[in-house]
Amino acid sequence: MIYLIQAHATKEQIEEMLETLSSYIKLAVDIERGILAGGGEYHADCEAVLLENGSKQVNIWGADWYPLTQEVGYESLINIRPRQNNRSMEIQDPVIREQVAQIVQQLLGEV
Repeated sequence: MIYLIQAHATKEQIEEMLETLSSYIKLAVDIERGILAGGGEYHADCEAVLLENGSKQVNIWGADWYPLTQEVGYESLINIRPRQNNRSMEIQDPVIREQVAQIVQQLLGEV
């Protein structure tokens, strides 16, 4: 189940997003709009949900959320973007990493 999260996720939404991979949730985060899509098997599926909702690909970054430790992972195939000077699966730019972390904590972190 992939959810488009625009306000803090409910416990039920987080539990349903965890059903696919059990210990973590794959995410696509729109750093411009401050929203994310989470759940499912692939970051690209989450990215597609954001694109369908009006996000621009240049603003979408892949990440993972580990609810048990409240930590963010920054590796995803959708992050390989030579045009944006990101030649790795990991988000290289510390500013973008911080934006992703803030959005994920705000929308998925424990209150």
